[in-house]
Amino acid sequence: MKFTKMHGAGNDYVYVDARSESRDWPELARRMSDRHFGVGGDGLILIKDSDVADLKMSMFNA
Repeated sequence: MKFTKMHGAGNDYVYVDARSESRDWPELARRMSDRHFGVGGDGLILIKDSDVADLKMSMFNA
């Protein structure tokens, strides 16, 4: 799975294009956000399709 980690305003989040992925997102957010055993971050942001905008984002805070 490809992802991008972005930092801003004192926070860091892992971004995943979830338009073609299907996973246990809450569990993945917990694992990826672990700073000792994962990528580390404040949470996970999923990029998804939207019916009313170009994209929709769903956020999981760690």
